[in-house]
Amino acid sequence: MEEVFELVSSVTQSSFIDVDESAATSLGDEQVSSGDLIRDGVTVGDFGSICTVTRTAPGDEYDLQCAVTLHLPEGRITAEGRFTVTSVGPGPITFAITGGTADYRTAQGFITADPVNESETNLTVNLIL
Repeated sequence: MEEVFELVSSVTQSSFIDVDESAATSLGDEQVSSGDLIRDGVTVGDFGSICTVTRTAPGDEYDLQCAVTLHLPEGRITAEGRFTVTSVGPGPITFAITGGTADYRTAQGFITADPVNESETNLTVNLIL
């Protein structure tokens, strides 16, 4: 069974860990975030994510490797992926769904993420159960 649904992730807590205290993006730096998941204006769950810098390049370009958990009433969906960030922002963001719990225990598929601003991201969950 395939299911596609839209969510908005809204960050409520976030912390940046600068591993070498250089004040510049460097290998191993981490961004840890959590917040609410919203569907049709109603909070329906929450999420947690951790992203690690896995590559740096000139011009403030870097790659982030992220692990994300969406906690919804029907269960949890886990996802991970890597994307590039440049001086104009992130490129296309797609996470592979790696598993789940409860109703999502056989979850596969992918999640696309489209950042709206610093705290909100539109998510499209393409779920195969």
